[in-house]
Amino acid sequence: MPRRGLSREEAASYVGISPSKFDQLVADHRMPRPLRIDSRKVWDVRELDLSFDALPRDDGGGNSWGDV
Repeated sequence: MPRRGLSREEAASYVGISPSKFDQLVADHRMPRPLRIDSRKVWDVRELDLSFDALPRDDGGGNSWGDV
């Protein structure tokens, strides 16, 4: 059964970034703040999806995958 609530590490992995980068995005409100269940912090997958969808698209900037 798919889970709706994810730990910090799982939430970061879900959106494809490191936990430290995820923390930065939470701090600047590009990713949602966690919910608290007793002493645990969990991130709602639905909120992660909405925040991820709202991130800006790469404009191309002249780079191609060959440049990476």
